Amino acid sequence: MSKVGIREVAKLAGVSTGTVSRILNDHPSVTNELRARVTAIIKDLGYTPDPSARSMRGKVSRLIGIVIPDLTNPFFAELVQSAEQAAANHGYNIIVMTSFDHAAKEADRIKQLTSRKVDGIMLVPSNDFHTLKLPKGLPIVVVDRLMPGYSGIAADHRNGVRLGVEHLLQLGHRRIGFISGPGHSVPANDRLRGYLDAIEQAREQADGTRMAGPPLIAEAAFDYESGRSAGNYLLARARNERPTAIFASSDQQAIGCMRAAHDLGIPIPAALSILGFDGIPLASMTTPRLTTVKQPIQDIAAAAVAVLLNKQTAPELDNPILFACEILKGETTAPPQPD
Repeated sequence: MSKVGIREVAKLAGVSTGTVSRILNDHPSVTNELRARVTAIIKDLGYTPDPSARSMRGKVSRLIGIVIPDLTNPFFAELVQSAEQAAANHGYNIIVMTSFDHAAKEADRIKQLTSRKVDGIMLVPSNDFHTLKLPKGLPIVVVDRLMPGYSGIAADHRNGVRLGVEHLLQLGHRRIGFISGPGHSVPANDRLRGYLDAIEQAREQADGTRMAGPPLIAEAAFDYESGRSAGNYLLARARNERPTAIFASSDQQAIGCMRAAHDLGIPIPAALSILGFDGIPLASMTTPRLTTVKQPIQDIAAAAVAVLLNKQTAPELDNPILFACEILKGETTAPPQPD
């Protein structure tokens, strides 16, 4: 059977090929009744537009490019999946490329996507984004790792961590350790500031509540093994000096920290509370189930796609859209035991 073309669709619908094209491109000049009738015919005939031909004619490609640092990171994997669903809801497909957290590779991926005539790019920048120069004239939305001078969408990392620290304070913890992310990471620094904000606020409380000792901080990459090493570092203290709770900057770090506590014979949450950040699906699969501060990944992805497709106003430069986080209570936090 020969492939159905746009002329066959137009002939059967009794309209011009230009009308069919406008319907495929979501043009607002087409009435809802006509749009529904032609769309039904397109479905019945099994007509699929040729993306390359449409690009050559100067039309939209119905493709969104996505560049992320690391596809093995569960957070980025969920972000891509959410973006794919959001794009599909608008009749678009995605092309995903990985920068391996390297600015030169990132620039090459963006160049490749531009040559593919994508209609926009959702970019999670590498940590050395300061050397990156983005092309002009192509819609680009920066996600998660915000860049000065560009439209950005992210979770409110700083207030999300404050929310988590307040949860631990309400349980009665006063020695709260923190596993920060790498120092060159924008989200990691925002989360660290959120932790320091909350600790400082607790020290200044009018009711006289005192935090025990200086902040206990360990810097680590966002992965499992780094979290395990940081956990060992924070827990290598006498019982009356080590943290009664540890807040990790990622769920992967938190799960690594749980392993460190297990190896040291420290029961969770009886002798140590652990709190993660991200809300990845793996957090609900641990034993005990990890309590975590969840980023609204689906909302972030949907907003980025909507901005790229002009369905939503782009955020102003240096005034990003920030989505609030929420605590997903699991089984790894509880009131502290007396020393």
